[in-house]
Amino acid sequence: MTDLTSMTIAEAKAGLANKSFTSLELTDAHLAAIEAARSLNAFILETPDQARAMARAIDARIARGEGGPLAGIPLGIKDLFATKDVRTTACSKILGNFVPPYESTVTSQLWRDGAVMLGKLNNDEFAMGSSNETSCFGPVVNPWRREGSNTSLVPGGSSGGSASAVAALLCMGATATDTGGSIRQPAAFTATVGVKPTYGRCSRWGIVAFASSLDQAGPIARTVRDSAILMRSMAGHDPKDTTSVDIGVPDYEAAIGKSVKGMKIGIPKEYRLDGMPAEIEKLWTEGAAWLKAAGAELVEVSLPHTKYALPAYYIVAPAEASSNLARYDGVRYGLRVPGRSIGELYENTRAEGFGDEVRRRVMIGTYVLSAGYYDAYYLRAQKVRTLIKKDFEDCFAKGVNAILTPATPSAAFGVGEKGGADPVEMYLNDIFTVTVNMAGLPGIAVPAGKDAQGLPLGLQLIGRPFDEQTLFSLGEVVEQAAGRFTPPRWW
Repeated sequence: MTDLTSMTIAEAKAGLANKSFTSLELTDAHLAAIEAARSLNAFILETPDQARAMARAIDARIARGEGGPLAGIPLGIKDLFATKDVRTTACSKILGNFVPPYESTVTSQLWRDGAVMLGKLNNDEFAMGSSNETSCFGPVVNPWRREGSNTSLVPGGSSGGSASAVAALLCMGATATDTGGSIRQPAAFTATVGVKPTYGRCSRWGIVAFASSLDQAGPIARTVRDSAILMRSMAGHDPKDTTSVDIGVPDYEAAIGKSVKGMKIGIPKEYRLDGMPAEIEKLWTEGAAWLKAAGAELVEVSLPHTKYALPAYYIVAPAEASSNLARYDGVRYGLRVPGRSIGELYENTRAEGFGDEVRRRVMIGTYVLSAGYYDAYYLRAQKVRTLIKKDFEDCFAKGVNAILTPATPSAAFGVGEKGGADPVEMYLNDIFTVTVNMAGLPGIAVPAGKDAQGLPLGLQLIGRPFDEQTLFSLGEVVEQAAGRFTPPRWW
């Protein structure tokens, strides 16, 4: 029998169905893997008792023939998703030991379909970061290393725990969230598949908010097929979320293996940046060639407002963060640092509870929303956002089915290597991903190759609104051509 932790979700589903092993055995194998990999710091809370109880209940359901699409599959949950009676902190001191009395819609749908929760995964504090170094639980370590080096690398952020755990075979898949690239960038850094669905495709109810008009939940998995299986359970209309779109959820897995012959793939000229590493350029060219060989047609497209996307994003996102984080005041829940007045209590609590990056973004956001600056910054950024969205609409109106770009401007970098003196250096990691959030579009990052030091690199496909199926079909072409990569075990 294959090692239980190295199977894909699709393989595990087949094994559970033909009684090769039980969900409890599958769960125990992953719990042992988590215990052996604590040096990666991917899980910040392990829930072995709950996992085993869920697995036993699922085994009983499977025996009765009532399994469900994810029956018995062990998953990790990003610490941004509220999990009933299980601590949820957004990896911030300010939430302390907050234990929600409710379950997020996305996770409740996973449990409905039979998945098993292994524990909560590390992330950047309030999802603010591109390297998973801002968490109050410390940085996550990427299971990949440069050839011949022992330097600890970042797994990307903010969903670094999710990507690291999936890549290191600690869970079969994980929930994640993407506000400016927080699913796709970590996926590219760890050779996993990350899907950022169309805005409104997955409910945001019960997920700790960062920037409400940009946040979107999605899966990180080992293969394109696995991400499609997870996505089907995570997606769907939720009346509790006013931004959730009421349209049916297709069978995403059915899109895997579908012909891409005749599809038009846009190659945006604005993504060819000055100083872009040659290996990223080479990877992009290779990816385009694979799609062409599969019968797709390549066309050059223009997205002229791309250069304004990053600055506009770093006005819109902090503005919404400033508004969303106003609720953490030391009065109702979480951390409380007393003061001589209510104002001092607020100040003390927020100064103690929020990390440097969160404080930085809250201050930027408060500034751009303040009287006298709102029109100059926030309003202008929203107008730019409309133009970015229109660029994509114009491409799709010309018959383009999807757009191919690099996922990141480089491979994973070392822990502590970037952003220390200049935070903008870190923000530049989101250069290829933020446009997708600004326009509310779906995007997928698929492992496509390695750099000269043996580190994984990913390609990104951007699709039409609510057309994730096309991305799964195209993503599988890239995956088949590039092959799958697993990090050599050192932990």
